[in-house]
Amino acid sequence: MSLIVQKYGGTSVADIERIRNVASRVIETKKSGYQTVVVVSAMGDSTDELIKMARELNPNPSSREMDMLISTGEQLSIAMLAIAIESKGFDVISLTGAQCGIKTDEIYSKAKIDEIDTRRIRQELEQDRIVIVAGFQGTTKTGDITTLGRGGSDTTAVALAVALEAEKCEIYTDVLGIYTTDPRLVKSASLLKSISYDEMLEMAKLGAGVMHPRSIELARKNNTKLVVRSAFDFNSNGTEIIGAKKMEKAQVRGVTIDENIVRISVPNVPDKPGIAFKLFSSLVDLNVHIDMIIQNLNHDGLNDISFTVPSEDLDHIMPAINAYVEEVGSSPARIKKEVSKLSIIGTGVTSDVKIASGLFGRFYDLGINIEMISTSEIKISCIIAQDKSQIALESVHEYFNL
Repeated sequence: MSLIVQKYGGTSVADIERIRNVASRVIETKKSGYQTVVVVSAMGDSTDELIKMARELNPNPSSREMDMLISTGEQLSIAMLAIAIESKGFDVISLTGAQCGIKTDEIYSKAKIDEIDTRRIRQELEQDRIVIVAGFQGTTKTGDITTLGRGGSDTTAVALAVALEAEKCEIYTDVLGIYTTDPRLVKSASLLKSISYDEMLEMAKLGAGVMHPRSIELARKNNTKLVVRSAFDFNSNGTEIIGAKKMEKAQVRGVTIDENIVRISVPNVPDKPGIAFKLFSSLVDLNVHIDMIIQNLNHDGLNDISFTVPSEDLDHIMPAINAYVEEVGSSPARIKKEVSKLSIIGTGVTSDVKIASGLFGRFYDLGINIEMISTSEIKISCIIAQDKSQIALESVHEYFNL
């Protein structure tokens, strides 16, 4: 019997009626003849509420205790969904990350999955049960609860699909699938029938909030079929995420905007070997995601080094940045929060100079200054002023006829 792994996000199980809706969807999958494993996120904004309450008690709680706290949100969801399915006469069981054998490293709040012991899940499936799994969590070798970071339920679902050799992994969300840009920001956004792993990975990294980047990397590595569908529209086929299609013509497939970033500049850094290494090696143990990096040669043997980080990591890394400034004798770091990163994504976009020229021409026509530029084979990203991000997104999306 074929197996499907489904994942439902927090908005899909935000209240009783939505839980009933998910239960009906899961039951339809089971009745279609599939073994069914369902991964569920915490209900609605419950994780945010737990974090808020914790910080009222302690502004700087330990990561271990926060993982212990916020992992309870998924436990509530899986029990509620199991109860809803049970009420309709189907055999079902809910399992926490620990109960279904998800083992992680010991990096609290950003843990990575080391292995999954699937024996318990397989035993339950052999009993013809629907298995509901808590997303976003696992345990260390010593039994401590860990969480996988925001969006980690996607990673749980894909990891289970890989471990269980599922036919496919379906990601259910509050939109119909993957769009050329965020349909909440640009009304003319188009639904994509399919997109490559690489394109989707870049879109996820660059601000598209539909899927977690780690889950896409895992699916690509294992060639796991992914489908992103609406949890509320039963008639939508959604978007397939598949291997790259070979095309000679470069094509822009999507545009993203990320406003959750901060630009950090360290001016007047000595121009000598190892100076950049010293800066970024000081950040290694902080598990922060460094994105765009630019080093500019000024004069008199001095450089400026600029880079971007997620906004939530700023306070975490500033002590290390300030220590670096003092050590090398540079000018104090400059922080710019009112910035956004606009990116275009598509296979081969940097191979056609007309695409880059068109993008930069849009910014010029709008009077928007580009502060930083970063490229790869399938994306071009630009840092611009945050108050210009909406008009830039709409204009670029229109220009590339998406």
